[in-house]
Amino acid sequence: MTTDSPQAGASDDAAQEALAPACVMSFNASDASGAAGIAGDVATIAAMGAHALPVVTTIVMRDTAEVFDQHPLDPEVIVEQARGILEDVTISAWKVGFLGSAEGVSAVAEILSDYPDVPLVSYMPSLGWLEEDQLQPYLDAFRELVLPQTEVLVGSHKTLTDFLLPEWDSERPASARELAVAAGEHGTRFVLVTGVMITTKGSEQFIDNILASPQGALAGEKFERFETAFVGAGDTLAAALASLLAAGSELQSAVGEALSFLDQSLDAGFRPGMGSVVPDRFFWALPPAEEGEEGAAAGEAPEDDTAGAPRRVH
Repeated sequence: MTTDSPQAGASDDAAQEALAPACVMSFNASDASGAAGIAGDVATIAAMGAHALPVVTTIVMRDTAEVFDQHPLDPEVIVEQARGILEDVTISAWKVGFLGSAEGVSAVAEILSDYPDVPLVSYMPSLGWLEEDQLQPYLDAFRELVLPQTEVLVGSHKTLTDFLLPEWDSERPASARELAVAAGEHGTRFVLVTGVMITTKGSEQFIDNILASPQGALAGEKFERFETAFVGAGDTLAAALASLLAAGSELQSAVGEALSFLDQSLDAGFRPGMGSVVPDRFFWALPPAEEGEEGAAAGEAPEDDTAGAPRRVH
């Protein structure tokens, strides 16, 4: 019979920790469609090779086409979910999605404030479906409590303009830098603005996705625009970015890789119902299509995603 020495046991524990994936805690809504919210975050974080720690903030009633209603959780329930895990597991990044209510925002912000060195990626979804008496308090709380702790704020150009520059009345669209300046006034270091329309002379339309700081644009990816409607794309991008930062990637390279992941998830997207297309976060696990089979291009990742041609983000 052999007995492991304490030193051997400690060595084994250290090796096991070194091999463990980075842990990302996500605060988001429960979405029964599986397209966005906490289900989308868990799938994305797992696909990126990290481990998801999901904290439900509200239960959203929706299908793949639209949101009907929500039932925010009691802030104490949100806190209890998170604190129980945080006392046990070391996290490497946060991802914040929809928090349900101004009270939910306050509860999550208090938790975040206890871990100022952990990078936070915040996603601002379109919340036009919320009643005005719920929307404004939510946005005000998010602006005051979450933005000061945010490393990267992710959102579409229209959503971030409405959120950060509600009084914007110029005929020209706000630039990514102007959005970053507005976010920076609340303490956010960077914005990742998606869906920036690019005017071209021909019939083709393109959109830009720009990482910017208050000093200016830092990186950008131009994609061909398609009319396909997706649900869950923003949550996917933000969760992928949080996972990469958790693994220690440098910000600009992490943004490029997260956009590449989103691109391929959308190219392999599927329509599970009668509404929008859902990103396939496990596109890389699909079996290769038979030669000549329809849809082969949508099911396979490009051989070389860095070849230089614009990737298609719809």
